[in-house]
Amino acid sequence: MMNDFHRNAIVADAHNDLLMLVARRPKAVWASYFRERWIPQLRDGGIDVQVLPVFIDDEFRPEGALRETLRMIEAAHQIADGNADQVALCTAPGDIAAANSAGKIALVLALEGCPQIDNDLELFHTLQRLGVRMVSFTHFGRSALADGSGEDATGGRLTLAGVEAVGLLEELGVLIDVSHVGRAGVGHILELARKPIVASHSSAFGLRDHHRNLTDAQLRAIAATGGVVCVNFFAGFLSTTAKPTIDDLAAHLEYVVDVAGADHVGFGSDFVAEVWDEKVPACDRPLIIQGIDTSVYVDGLEGPAGMPLVTAALQRRGMPEATLRKVVGANLTALLSTVA
Repeated sequence: MMNDFHRNAIVADAHNDLLMLVARRPKAVWASYFRERWIPQLRDGGIDVQVLPVFIDDEFRPEGALRETLRMIEAAHQIADGNADQVALCTAPGDIAAANSAGKIALVLALEGCPQIDNDLELFHTLQRLGVRMVSFTHFGRSALADGSGEDATGGRLTLAGVEAVGLLEELGVLIDVSHVGRAGVGHILELARKPIVASHSSAFGLRDHHRNLTDAQLRAIAATGGVVCVNFFAGFLSTTAKPTIDDLAAHLEYVVDVAGADHVGFGSDFVAEVWDEKVPACDRPLIIQGIDTSVYVDGLEGPAGMPLVTAALQRRGMPEATLRKVVGANLTALLSTVA
């Protein structure tokens, strides 16, 4: 149940893959499916700002990556146009504040990995014009721009194209997202960055030593750019126990506050339960990715309706109200509002 603090706070989530499920459906029902299936969940979660990553499945790579990207971006525009009384796609400075003032959920587009870009960096201009406001260079593997965290053994930094992409994205006013980038690549981005960067869904390595999580040095360095680390809710990144709990998640949020500072922490839920339920056949379960059992979730956090539970857990553990207000959404919203 949503308490008054959560209801009255700005709540922002830096990563929910729901756009994948919208785009799987016939275009004629994109808007109605979003209205019937996702708006109630987002409202029940008290979510005011939702980042929608564009992730391209292997079946579309390489030849179909750009085509599927454009379909997903078009789906985002159509769900916003078809539900204009409830949501707004935010593509310019000030849009988020205007949307929230009107009682609407602010939607922000992001790229997760860049298979649609490859070395054709001019496409960043195109996608920025279509509304993309956040970009991560890779997923677990290797891209034309960087190595993902699953390739950490290579020690790979950014490619020449990746180095150029940092400057170009900063020029375009697009946030650079270091979640999924390998350790050496994160360091390289931090060396080059002249503007704040974001980690859209990364937890603390100090509490769970998985390569997807960020070290204390990385947390401090991201904060030093003026950026925000949005903690991942996915169970396998929180603890090695068989069934991580909401207190494990709260511990990661508290840890990042302690290391990076209260002004540099947010939510990056990575809600994928419905994605896996729909896309992974029973014969392929459990699906293990990078040592993580994707069928295990924190109880109550299978989707956005569970977001008030996180706020309640942090309150129960004694997080000061001023800090909590920043963590649940004010930090991420302020950062996104510089570009969207």
